[in-house]
Amino acid sequence: MSDTPVKQNTAAFYGQSVASFAAAMAATAIGIYQLEADPWVRAFLGIAVLYLVTSAFTLAKVIRDRQDASTAHSYGPFEKL
Repeated sequence: MSDTPVKQNTAAFYGQSVASFAAAMAATAIGIYQLEADPWVRAFLGIAVLYLVTSAFTLAKVIRDRQDASTAHSYGPFEKL
């Protein structure tokens, strides 16, 4: 068994990730809003972007969970962690 410590993300990395995501969503929303198209076309594109974002979050969670499951160890009730 390896005693390698788990790497944690820094607050700066987390903040940069959130800011980047917010900027990308804002730019996409502004782009769709400024698009010279019928309102139903803009609404369709907006829903498509929301679907893409939720799918990306779900995919990231599934990949993370699969990776966690492959590295997790099962300990009995009398074993040390």
